[in-house]
Amino acid sequence: MVSNSKIKIFLVDDDLFTLRMYDQHLQNIGYHFVDTIGSGRDCLAKLGERPDVIFLDYNLGDITGFEVLTQIKRVDPSIYVVMLSGQESIAAAVDALKFGAFDYVVKDDKVEARIENVLLRIAHVQDALRKQQPNWFLRLLTTIL
Repeated sequence: MVSNSKIKIFLVDDDLFTLRMYDQHLQNIGYHFVDTIGSGRDCLAKLGERPDVIFLDYNLGDITGFEVLTQIKRVDPSIYVVMLSGQESIAAAVDALKFGAFDYVVKDDKVEARIENVLLRIAHVQDALRKQQPNWFLRLLTTIL
């Protein structure tokens, strides 16, 4: 499993208090490469930093979370994007997943536990994908033979 300290996370929300609260929580549980970003456009501009996970607010001030999600997936479909929203909307959750989000998390009194759970599931998915890929030596042998 990849160490928490090696995962690069973007927190994208136009609410400064929310950004600080989630950032502190992630730091407390061992995630140290966390960037807080206050707008969707700024997030898109920083995609060259190659984040592993993006927690993306559904309602951003400059452009919608779905627009940002769509553009992120065009640039790098391997980024795990988790939509965060104050709305408990099944339609919004289904749309987020349809557009490529890994999960949809409602901002409520259990949001921090849900964020931790999502990060654990992402780590398990990454482990499973790594185990499916043959190592470089096996790939070399199969190309030679």
